[in-house]
Amino acid sequence: MNKDIEHALTNFRINGPRYDRLERYYDGRHDLAFATEKFQNTFGTLFREFALNLCPVVCDAVRDKLRITGFGDTRRNAGSLPASSVTTQTQAGSLRSDAESIWRRNRMGTRAGEVHKEALRAGDAYLIVWPDAGGKAMLFPNRAANISVVYDDESAGRIEWAAKYWIAADKHVRLNLFYPDRVEKYISKDPSEGALPEPKGFLPDETIANPYGVVPVFHFANNADVGSLGRSELEAAIPIQDGLNKSVLDMLVAMEFSAYRQRWAAGIEIEFDAEGKQVAPFKAGVEHLWMSENPQATFGDFAAADLEQFLKVKDSFRIDIASVTGTPLHYFLQESRGFASGVSLRQNETRFNAKVRDRQESFGQVWSDALTLALAIEGQTAPDLTPQWEDPAALSQKELLEERILEKELTS
Repeated sequence: MNKDIEHALTNFRINGPRYDRLERYYDGRHDLAFATEKFQNTFGTLFREFALNLCPVVCDAVRDKLRITGFGDTRRNAGSLPASSVTTQTQAGSLRSDAESIWRRNRMGTRAGEVHKEALRAGDAYLIVWPDAGGKAMLFPNRAANISVVYDDESAGRIEWAAKYWIAADKHVRLNLFYPDRVEKYISKDPSEGALPEPKGFLPDETIANPYGVVPVFHFANNADVGSLGRSELEAAIPIQDGLNKSVLDMLVAMEFSAYRQRWAAGIEIEFDAEGKQVAPFKAGVEHLWMSENPQATFGDFAAADLEQFLKVKDSFRIDIASVTGTPLHYFLQESRGFASGVSLRQNETRFNAKVRDRQESFGQVWSDALTLALAIEGQTAPDLTPQWEDPAALSQKELLEERILEKELTS
């Protein structure tokens, strides 16, 4: 039995539930909690699909800032090196053009955003680079749950081998193992109903050569340590999201009970039925009038619930999510809560923009490695190309104009 198959299947089974939970929370399928068992029994079905979902904001706020605008050659900034040691401007321009051609052909303008979204949501995302039948480089984004990588302990950040599984149209599980010199393909003996077979349940299908000398699987690990899986942007937000849902559910329950003011009566005799059970003396409802012959009887009603306190608790959870995730508060509170100007907003986004630039740096290295292999597949010498990112803190047209006017005044 191939030990790597056993290792890969173990990783898939361990990581699968974690990725599934993160995806559920992003999609708004949360684990709802009620204050008491009575509330759950009464309102569980009514509120089963309810969620005040702030998880997408945490991820999408970062993803919206991760836009690749082109590719640059870092060696152009190498200073006054000898001409023989650097790529000429014409060659560099050709390499950038080839890289951008591969990028457009694979529709990465859109699909790169999908990779970033998966990495931010699940903590990990993967890209497989491999030639098509015509020898053109193809870039295949993959979900975190379907890929497993093993890093080389002696070479930090280097993937030693990787695995991918999927269920084909014939219901058989396909498993590919990627090595620097080959790709081993396996197929399950029997059709699957969704569960992964045991290692002995796979049969060898074929082995193809990998002439490129590197594992063609690239790992986008979000906020990760060297050689480890990434961390989802939602990890810190989920416990607070649960508390937010709980507060809103409690508010809805309070609204349900106080929608019709609860009335009370005192000083009246209680009647009993033939079985000795108490009989309610009155029926509640706007069409019913309560009366009693007892002059000592009194009637009244309870005050309506104060929902303002629920609203304050709800907003406090929004502030907590913003705090622990580094997401600007005005992404959650649209009234901007005192942020009077664009300058103030920019100052409050300092931590957020630092996080975005960190993701640009780490993801950019992976994109560079992937494009290096893609160009090698098409016979191009591996360049030192890196993605160019949209500025996460770009000035608006008004701010640019104001800056130029101020600069002119200072220099005049």
